[in-house]
Amino acid sequence: MGRYVLSRLGQALVTLVLASIIVFLGVRALPGDPALALAGEQADPETLAAVRADLGLDQPVPVQYWAFVKSLAQGDLGTSIATGLPVSDLITTTLPVTLWLSLYALLVAVIIGIGAGVVAAVYRGRWPEWIANGFTLVALSVPSFWLGLLAIVYLAIGLNWFPASGYVPVTEEPLRALYYLTLPAVVLGTGLAAVIMRQTRSSMLDTLSADYVRTARAKGLPNRQVIGRFALRNSLIVVVTIIGLQLGGLISGAVVTERIFGLPGFGKLTLDSVFTRDYPVIQAVVIITTFGYIFINLAIDLLYSLIDPRIRVSGSSQ
Repeated sequence: MGRYVLSRLGQALVTLVLASIIVFLGVRALPGDPALALAGEQADPETLAAVRADLGLDQPVPVQYWAFVKSLAQGDLGTSIATGLPVSDLITTTLPVTLWLSLYALLVAVIIGIGAGVVAAVYRGRWPEWIANGFTLVALSVPSFWLGLLAIVYLAIGLNWFPASGYVPVTEEPLRALYYLTLPAVVLGTGLAAVIMRQTRSSMLDTLSADYVRTARAKGLPNRQVIGRFALRNSLIVVVTIIGLQLGGLISGAVVTERIFGLPGFGKLTLDSVFTRDYPVIQAVVIITTFGYIFINLAIDLLYSLIDPRIRVSGSSQ
């Protein structure tokens, strides 16, 4: 177990280094000049040269990258070109908004997706499966931005059930914060719920036809116990994998949702930094997102052995 974790941590470190190089070069390949964006369109060449020297942009790219890596290793994410504030302060302010939104959306997606998937598999060929399949088709077909606009028009403005925009920190007023995040979380989690539903249904159909499930039923175990203890538990391995892979997409998908509902989150910060060519913010955002993605995948791998004791972290099975 220890060797496996160390091996995965080593792979994660290599991935982070490669990601930092790609991000660093990719950001500098963006069109536009951050010095011009900071100094203004009317700035003269001497002012632009002074701004570039102040930001270190007049140095060769390898020198800039090495300075970036040294600062990152010391926990210094730099200073925002656009606002002049430390990047760590900006991320500390905005990241909790996106994390709460993503976790809430994930909870919504897991409850709806697994519940609908189990119902569709158990009631195969009957009306509950048709309803579940219809939900999946709609959820995968409608873009999240359009679903968000419809939710604002009908649920927020028309019925006044939820606020159309706004944010309250969870640490200050938890219940009010959940009230404000409910509509964005449902919009963000709907697509993932459809994916989870399809995987749960498919995996459940396979396990329900397995010999050990038929044996459990032949022994007279209640149907609820057979489904929950044997079929669903063994189906969750595939579902957990899908959730882990989709969680990164959920966080990146929050960019659109935060924009629609006016949430001051990580996605809005990313979008604003791209428009202003704010290199330090873009680099920090992508590096932190990459780290989060690697951590999630590592956690998913470790969860396998908890869900199915037959699976060993070495990759072999009994």
